[in-house]
Amino acid sequence: MSTPQATTLNAIDFPLWGSRLIEASAGTGKTWTIAALYLRLVLGHGAEHGFARALRPAEILVMTFTRAATRELSDRIRARLVQAAQWLRQAEAGEPVASGPFMASLLASIEPGPARQDAAWRLAMAADAMDDAAVFTIDAWCQRVLREHAFDSGQLFDETLVADEQALRLQAV
Repeated sequence: MSTPQATTLNAIDFPLWGSRLIEASAGTGKTWTIAALYLRLVLGHGAEHGFARALRPAEILVMTFTRAATRELSDRIRARLVQAAQWLRQAEAGEPVASGPFMASLLASIEPGPARQDAAWRLAMAADAMDDAAVFTIDAWCQRVLREHAFDSGQLFDETLVADEQALRLQAV
């Protein structure tokens, strides 16, 4: 059995399907990378390494570990969507676009004209729909799935998450 090789993640050509593990230390740009991958999903970017169609925010699941991180991540994704839409409109109008290598590659991959106008519209609509986006902590997502599928899973409809089980243990003893 071979061990997986660690490679540097390139957000512009990272495969958007299948199981992938992204492991990174604090301050390495995880939030930036997630926002970049989100842009590609919303645009339907990736050809054979992407999805057959562009996705809406309600169809994309992003999970993180803390509640504070979910709000920050959602806000940063929304800001990135708005910024990318603005850059696409500027590029389409022939104005200079002050973007980094990722956005320059993304811009180059979208044909000028109707394709860029559609992409800018899609990004703006996704930014507006971020309130419906699925950005959760792992436990909040599990709780949502159990609530939405309570009948199928045989669970109560109003399950509550118990953060500290010690009181339940003492009661049982």
